[in-house]
Amino acid sequence: MTPDRRSFLLAGGAAVAGLLTPDTASADPADDAKKFIADHEAKVKPLEVRAGIAWWNANISGRDEDFKKKEEAQNEIDAALSDKPTFARLKAIKEARDKGGALDPLLGRQIDLLYLAYLEKQVDPDLLKRITAKSNAVEQQFNIFRAKVDGKEMPDSEVRGVLKNSTDSDVRRKVWEASKGVGKAVEADLKELVGHRNDMAKKLGFPNFHALMLTLNEQKGDELLKLFDDLDGLTKGPFTAAKAEIDERLAKTCGVQPADLMPWHYHDPFFQESPAVFKADLDEPYKRADILELCKAFYKGIGLPVDDVIARSDLHEKKGKSPHAFCSDIDREGDVRVLANIVPNEYWMGTMLHELGHSVYSSKNIPKALPYVLRAESHILTTEGVAMQFERFSKSRAWLEKMGVRVENAQAFEDAAAKVRRNQLLIFSRWCQVMLRFEKGMYENPGQDLSALWWDLVEKYQQVKRPKGRTAPDYASKIHICSAPVYYHNYMMGQLFASQVHHALSQEVFSADPRTVTYIGEKGVGAFMKKKVFEPGRTLDWKALTKHATGEELSPKAFAKDFEGK
Repeated sequence: MTPDRRSFLLAGGAAVAGLLTPDTASADPADDAKKFIADHEAKVKPLEVRAGIAWWNANISGRDEDFKKKEEAQNEIDAALSDKPTFARLKAIKEARDKGGALDPLLGRQIDLLYLAYLEKQVDPDLLKRITAKSNAVEQQFNIFRAKVDGKEMPDSEVRGVLKNSTDSDVRRKVWEASKGVGKAVEADLKELVGHRNDMAKKLGFPNFHALMLTLNEQKGDELLKLFDDLDGLTKGPFTAAKAEIDERLAKTCGVQPADLMPWHYHDPFFQESPAVFKADLDEPYKRADILELCKAFYKGIGLPVDDVIARSDLHEKKGKSPHAFCSDIDREGDVRVLANIVPNEYWMGTMLHELGHSVYSSKNIPKALPYVLRAESHILTTEGVAMQFERFSKSRAWLEKMGVRVENAQAFEDAAAKVRRNQLLIFSRWCQVMLRFEKGMYENPGQDLSALWWDLVEKYQQVKRPKGRTAPDYASKIHICSAPVYYHNYMMGQLFASQVHHALSQEVFSADPRTVTYIGEKGVGAFMKKKVFEPGRTLDWKALTKHATGEELSPKAFAKDFEGK
């Protein structure tokens, strides 16, 4: 599922205009709530299924007509959610409850979630349509964009291949700059989108869109910044040391001095991943392996089979198709699919473990007995956390060997993989600092020099030099900033959740050191994940679910043990 569609669904779904007006209210808030929710469920499902299918078709084809259907489906949902009489009735139910009207916890939770879903849309329908149209246009640009170097188009996999393997700094620079070309293509649309989003937020009583989105996702800005400030202090020293070693190796490979390294010397366009600079080739075992068969065997072995998901999925690269992997739950009844562009390497092994992690934390394993509104993942960060929890095994020698994959130069692989796993946590943490603080700054002051803001943050948190004199809108080349706004910080919170759940599971199921646990063949893993993480659905918010699953509130403690290796 793409991040923005997931965040929409986790905000409570859609409704149909006129479901329940003030004239139909009763004296009992519980009766009103039950009727509202029942009508909502009866009316909303066809809209959401249609939107889910339209979303899927647009992303696998890239065709104008499919994107038009996707836009039309989203407009239907937005028009329904923006209906004033329906929102007035919902608001009255919520206010009656808040003043002491009795609602059981499940009923109250549904009302709270639906209130947030409707609140976002209580603005001029024409403004919502402009936002949807512009978002749609930007997303399509990302889907059809291919970096062009010396007149030749390069898919994302080739861009990554050059950045990973080339030793020619000039070639690397040309490919890196070409990959950023999408930023220039969408810059004007993004700035217009930011303006529309801020207009929407202000009409709803919020200072800007960033503040609005945190509220809609049951998060608080001051708590979020404190968490990220704590992470900054926790990771800065270890990251600086790790990066010095990486830089020395990158410089040697490319024939430059460490002080002369530029953004194109790293192995992905944003330095959000750990460069492959250590002795072993982490891709080597996967050149001979069948990634899909490994995924099927692994998930089946832990009691969370995914064969049906794979059968419904679109998994190989083609023209017009989105280059960005995602998992989509079409109907909350088990129709779960993955879009991917598999290449036989470690990156795609990790990506498939990640997306299939989303798939098992979906209506496949969230009980159908739960009300429709609550039959979804607790929060964006919890589903990202589960996906990251499983993704981490792609860099594990023990996991590979137990899965029957032969690893050449096993000790070298283990040494390199251990460094990469540790560095990945540190590197990703610093990258998330950039994303959180850039989006916050952009929505608070959209008229500032956004390119300067972007590179100021990259230099501070990632310690990567800005190219001299560069003013291109490189920030706009990150799809999440355009199409999944105010989302990215949840990836980092997901990493904390992943570490915390893994540590709790390792103790409860294996009574073992988390560093040694691979899950393979242990159906107790699936049982733990179902009981502690999946089955509550949205009955618990992310804070309560973390406590339910791990016994503790979300914190960096387990994450710190993972990157410190203690």
